[in-house]
Amino acid sequence: MELLAQLSETPGASGREDRIRNLIKEMVEPHADNVTVDPLGNLICLKRATRQSEQPPRRVMVSCHMDEIAFYVRRIDDNGFIRIKEVGGFDTRNLYARQVLIQGREDILGVLNPGVPPIHLAKEEDKKKSLQINDFYIDTGLSKEELTELARTGDPVTLLQTFRTMGKLATGKAMDNRAACWVGIRLLQEIQDTPNDLYVAFTTQEEVGLRGAKTCAYSIEPQIGIAVDVTLAVDTPGTPKDEGVTELGKGVAIKVMDSGSISDPALLEEFIELARQEEIKHQLEILPRGGTDAGGIQLTRGGVRVITLSVPCRYVHTVTETIHQEDLRNTVDLLIAYLSR
Repeated sequence: MELLAQLSETPGASGREDRIRNLIKEMVEPHADNVTVDPLGNLICLKRATRQSEQPPRRVMVSCHMDEIAFYVRRIDDNGFIRIKEVGGFDTRNLYARQVLIQGREDILGVLNPGVPPIHLAKEEDKKKSLQINDFYIDTGLSKEELTELARTGDPVTLLQTFRTMGKLATGKAMDNRAACWVGIRLLQEIQDTPNDLYVAFTTQEEVGLRGAKTCAYSIEPQIGIAVDVTLAVDTPGTPKDEGVTELGKGVAIKVMDSGSISDPALLEEFIELARQEEIKHQLEILPRGGTDAGGIQLTRGGVRVITLSVPCRYVHTVTETIHQEDLRNTVDLLIAYLSR
């Protein structure tokens, strides 16, 4: 889990993925025939077909977005407090009393809190107030003059959280989608024999509109697109069982549909049958709201057949996103089984 810990804790706000891309690039370069970075910052790793078949090699794109939901510095006020703009979908209930990292001319530690009275002074109407991102600010302990020497509007801000394991579970920030980046890295490291030209793309700006996947797929021109992402594990108290999507420890989730894509029926059947044949633990997934890079890939050029493989994850879009280590392994195993055929 050391690799997953590094991936989880490395900053990579949407549109500012440099640090996480550099980390992944270092890990995959020895295992790919060609590694490039395109104008949108996508890291594209090509592993050419290793054996001949009757048909020309298919171009298969495996897409793992590497950005995380984050903030940009919007302004620094006269008292040195930073106001922020969100990049991605936050639930403000999860943002109270968080430590953050401002990536300016140098890294700056800050604490994120809403501008409301403390509990000792709060009136009943204060307690009921529905907070928006504009209500939050960052305190760095620096004056405006000190802070403006180090930070400016547009600098990325990411949440801080230490990665931990809990039994067979792993928890930390940005499992969405560093869990999939782990899968993509392991795929490149472990796959030995394939009749396909395999493109593993670590894409940018998924959290703000699948932007990296769209341009990446346009240049790759894949015949098949496989998005790897997390999905909701709704197996915790507070949600009716019949609204569940997936469960931790029940295996890789083979997606039927979400609000961004419907998996190609033939691919869906092929993956289900292959998982059964190889005795790879799996579950089927329908996600009522949300999407993956598959939604961008399928609409490229004349259209692409797509499917998504998902790693079940609890507490999505918080700093305690939690996955099961065996589900990660199942995802890699199913990808290798398919791509080796």
